[in-house]
Amino acid sequence: MQAQDVLPDGQDFVVRNGVQLRKGSVAAFLANAQLLQDPNASADAKQAAERDLIELLPALEALGLFDVFELRSPTLRDEVARHRAALSSAPASPSA
Repeated sequence: MQAQDVLPDGQDFVVRNGVQLRKGSVAAFLANAQLLQDPNASADAKQAAERDLIELLPALEALGLFDVFELRSPTLRDEVARHRAALSSAPASPSA
């Protein structure tokens, strides 16, 4: 499978398991993860990165990212696991 088989040129998102997956979600997650681990990043930047990372988790779950990859950073792995657990225990939102 090639990238265009998943998300054709000119298309910005695809829906999988009822979740809209925007192109760039994985890249945004990686950028936020790297910023969270940057000792030179400001507290404000880290807070924004954490918020953005958390917002991406439902899309990454729908992609199955965490079924295939394990985060190497124990701190990041624990943080993501905590938020994933909170998401899985949250009541399902009504479908649109």
